[in-house]
Amino acid sequence: MANTRKPRDMESREQTGRKSDAWIQPSDLPTPNPVEGWAFRWIRTGSLGSADVRNVSRRFREGWVPVVASEHPELAAQSDVGSKYPDGLEIGGLLLCKIPVEAMERRDEHFDNLNQQAMQSVDRGFMQEHDPRMPKYNESTSRTQFRKG
Repeated sequence: MANTRKPRDMESREQTGRKSDAWIQPSDLPTPNPVEGWAFRWIRTGSLGSADVRNVSRRFREGWVPVVASEHPELAAQSDVGSKYPDGLEIGGLLLCKIPVEAMERRDEHFDNLNQQAMQSVDRGFMQEHDPRMPKYNESTSRTQFRKG
């Protein structure tokens, strides 16, 4: 009987490595292509089957306007059928809206000012409760340091 078997060192297996492209879970809401001068946001139009007219009208008063589907054809195919906003892009009770970047910057400044006022109020209240037996020191500081490196 002749041995027809090859020695193991003569056999080779093909290297099966992992592919370099990792799978990424898709997001529920697509991101529109950026447009210079505009900020985008998904605004809630409904929740649990009931319309949220109050939220939509508030956002519209802030300056948000619905994005027209023809402006972003890459997203038009994903829009809900039978939407209350037929020219808009609505997905799962969220409507894509836009606002000028300048308006967003003014809004951010407004809320930054409110936050600063709240912090100053807390600091004033803390320092007013002064007991000479237990002195308090306000050591809250804000510094920016730049180092060469």
